Amino acid sequence: MLFDTHVHLNAEQFESDVDETITRAREAGVKEMIVIGFDEQTITRAIELAEQDSDLYAAVGWHPVDAIDMTDNHLKWIEELAAHPKVVALGEMGLDYHWDKSPKEVQKEVFRKQINLAKKVKLPIIIHNREADQDVVDLLEEEGANEVGGVMHCFGGSVEIADRCIDMNFHIGLGGPVTFKNAKRPKQVAKHVPIERLLIETDAPFLAPDPYRGKRNEPAYVKRVAEDIADLRGISYQELCEKTRDNARKLFQITR
Repeated sequence: MLFDTHVHLNAEQFESDVDETITRAREAGVKEMIVIGFDEQTITRAIELAEQDSDLYAAVGWHPVDAIDMTDNHLKWIEELAAHPKVVALGEMGLDYHWDKSPKEVQKEVFRKQINLAKKVKLPIIIHNREADQDVVDLLEEEGANEVGGVMHCFGGSVEIADRCIDMNFHIGLGGPVTFKNAKRPKQVAKHVPIERLLIETDAPFLAPDPYRGKRNEPAYVKRVAEDIADLRGISYQELCEKTRDNARKLFQITR
């Protein structure tokens, strides 16, 4: 059975057919999923979805693009939600230098606060990184994020950056881009990362894998990610599914 460690079933793209989407995921062999909340609306919806389905879990955090909007009350709210039995991680959090809504220094401050909150509540963290490899890794090291570890979501960096993250107790999450024909870096990373540090994800509704590229992504398509990574590593599809599922359950402390 597959474990999609990063999905946005709480996004508006799934408002009209979230139940059907979950059914299609089940039919594709996807058992467990983590729904990611990153602002007030998506956090609330992530919790709702996780409460409705025993195989759905939630992560709660504040997205770097919207860092300028986060208040101390939001941080306190996230801390309170961290005690919820279906919340298994904080995030997604991190740095995003592609969009300019939130100044870099504001993003870094909000990122630091959330890392330290994760250490306080003893939950792993889910990292969003766009065009900020060096600053993300440096900040994680400075704040001692290795204490809780987590996952580098939709990892697009080099093998060298992946190794630095693994050294800090992080897992590498790979999604749709690993299936793209000319995606050299993700393919190199997929072959390089120790199997016990590998996770798979969709980031649905975004980043659909081939042959669905450009269309709405959904958790059922994590099967395509698993198939390609298994081929790249020269192992069976079943082994890849089992290893990544076990990795996720261990990282997010899912024991039932």
